[in-house]
Amino acid sequence: MSFEIQDLPDVIRVIILLNLRKGTKIKKIALKKRIDRVCIGYTSVEMAELNKTLDEMALEGLIAEKNDSVKLTKKGLRLGREWQSLLLKKEPILEIVAGLVDGSITGLVVIISSVIAALSTNVAIFAALLTLSAVAITNFSSFLLGGITEDMADIMTLQTLMSYSLSDNPNKKERNKSLILIKKLFVILDREIYRSNVYASIIVGTTTFVAGSVPIVLYLTLNQFYPFNIILSLGFVAIIVGFFLVRYRAKKTRVNWKMTFIETLAIISIATIASLILGGLV
Repeated sequence: MSFEIQDLPDVIRVIILLNLRKGTKIKKIALKKRIDRVCIGYTSVEMAELNKTLDEMALEGLIAEKNDSVKLTKKGLRLGREWQSLLLKKEPILEIVAGLVDGSITGLVVIISSVIAALSTNVAIFAALLTLSAVAITNFSSFLLGGITEDMADIMTLQTLMSYSLSDNPNKKERNKSLILIKKLFVILDREIYRSNVYASIIVGTTTFVAGSVPIVLYLTLNQFYPFNIILSLGFVAIIVGFFLVRYRAKKTRVNWKMTFIETLAIISIATIASLILGGLV
């Protein structure tokens, strides 16, 4: 199955994939009720239309049927996750990357600043909490507000493209039903996208705080073992940046890890040095 939406079975198929994406088994009649709830009061999907779509999905290896129940196969689950990622933006790639980068930079700046300015433990703790909290809260709010705005714009564009593709269907009855289904489906997706953005904002805020706080905690709690506390805390940042962040980015972007490593190292180095210069410490 392609991602192109051209007729009613394609629309029904997307709704089925989104409803069964957790791998649950469901009776066909219960599945029909779920689909009808999408467009309640406007139109309804006939059982024959549902069975036709399920038969097509079974031939494509997307579902398995048994005793009047259906369940997504591994191929179906994979395709369902792709649709979920496309429509609901639930794969937190950007959030994790942003959290690790911002947290690592904040941790580096606080540690280096404490060493250069010879800050006492209490002052360093205050500076660390203030800086980390500010960065984490800023990331949370910017991802929440910006993410909702951007995702809503994307989803409106996607709805327009799908509706335009469906408008070519010569069968007027099927075309109208498909357009209603798409419209009502996207109304439901709007609410899902809001929840998804709240979830993403929590991820980026938490990741930022944890990635920055761990090396700072190592530096402060092992202060009596100077300079090993600096080596250990900076080593932890290096592990986060050099392994977790680079490996994660390389895997998700499918770019060679060496190129990703050089790019990531350059960005973090420039951002850290710029922060220290602006703070008057370099």
